[in-house]
Amino acid sequence: MARFSLQVPKLDARDRKLALSYAVDWVIAIALAVIFFAVEKVPGYKRDFSLQDKTIQYPYAEVERVPNWALAVICFASPAVLLPIINLLTVRSKWDFHISWLGLVVSLSLTAVVSEVTKITVGRPRPDMISRCVPQPGSTDPPFGLSTSDICTADRNTYEFNDGWRSFPSGHSSLSFAGLGFLSFYLAGKLRLFDRQAYTFKVWLVITPLIGATLVAVSRTMDYRHHWQDVLSGSILGIVLSYLTYRQYYPPLHSADCHQPYPPRVRFDEPILPTHRDVDDRSSLEMYGHTENGFSHSPYHDTSDEEERTALTSQSRNTQSGVDLGTKDALSQSRPSI
Repeated sequence: MARFSLQVPKLDARDRKLALSYAVDWVIAIALAVIFFAVEKVPGYKRDFSLQDKTIQYPYAEVERVPNWALAVICFASPAVLLPIINLLTVRSKWDFHISWLGLVVSLSLTAVVSEVTKITVGRPRPDMISRCVPQPGSTDPPFGLSTSDICTADRNTYEFNDGWRSFPSGHSSLSFAGLGFLSFYLAGKLRLFDRQAYTFKVWLVITPLIGATLVAVSRTMDYRHHWQDVLSGSILGIVLSYLTYRQYYPPLHSADCHQPYPPRVRFDEPILPTHRDVDDRSSLEMYGHTENGFSHSPYHDTSDEEERTALTSQSRNTQSGVDLGTKDALSQSRPSI
């Protein structure tokens, strides 16, 4: 019987050098994740409130429509699985696979830290804060001022109690847009969304992750976990940070090479961005910004406008030359012979 053995592929010197060049990015991303879980345990600031405020008197929902484990699946696990699949169906590049995962982790970790630090700093009461607080019977606001958390009878050491003052911004909204937003930008680049050919199906594919993130954000108002301002602010925060992270590793979506990541930080004599398309030596050099005559240009510079202007100038010169030749012939014919 034939024997099958599984061998783990070994990294050569080039792969190790590449991995080390992006080690700082991975360390920062992991450090941000650690900071997020550490900050989450901080009680945080608790803003004063009014017992007459109707916007914080909603009931506490024991079961959420999108619990934390489901959020992890939506914002991290789903993009982490779909990114390699999209890679396989388009560029088939192991380098792009590494960059896409790195960008996703950086986007989520950065958004998580910014959201959580803002939550514990602002201390805005949630819509269900009164249900978490359980004020003393007969409690009223002071004659001149607002009530504090001291009137609450609930256990102050529980997570549910401290979480009642973490309404702004919505973490579910920011994280869902950070993960699914990065996936949407990645998909737009691979499909070359802005290729001036106006394929409607590309638009629908690109906005599908954003629709999913929007549904997650809306569910937070349905569970009375957040005010609409919290959801809107969290959504904007997530989509902005996801785009900033995407642009750290990929060219703009209007670029002709938006389907490829930026060249690696370590230069080699041969290209290391293999795709399923065969490329010759000239295109490989141009991909790294070098031309045959020794000059360099940006590998993601769109030269279509320059080529069009050059063609128009050449055509204008040819037309002018034809006019000049025709004028000379006419003058020569009109001269009387001697």
